[in-house]
Amino acid sequence: MDKMELIEKAKEARNLSYSPYSNFAVGAAILCKDGRIFLGANVENASYPLCMCAERNAVYNAYMNGYKKDDFEALALCTDTDEPSSPCGACRQVLSELFPAKAPIYMSAVNGKIVETTIKELLPYAFSEEDLKK
Repeated sequence: MDKMELIEKAKEARNLSYSPYSNFAVGAAILCKDGRIFLGANVENASYPLCMCAERNAVYNAYMNGYKKDDFEALALCTDTDEPSSPCGACRQVLSELFPAKAPIYMSAVNGKIVETTIKELLPYAFSEEDLKK
């Protein structure tokens, strides 16, 4: 699967967003090495801290189906903005631990603009399990 097909899956996932408060729908799609795709969309709640981002929903969806970090090949995100949006800080932290450091992340806008990066580039000094060791 090429990056444009994966981005189309993220666009489809965006349609599953429940975002009545921010009106900022985000879709995510994770491609696994075996070809399986896991989708995620942001889901909001009136108690804002209880909301869940699309990226984390996609990662957690994959993990709940038995997939792990080494199984992931790429991640695509899609927003309806003029420029592609990047993952929030919480998602960056989760991706730094649960997604391969050098795997491509395609941040896209529905207008066709795409930025390609990696989680290592998005969060170069991530807090990790090494930081928990004394």
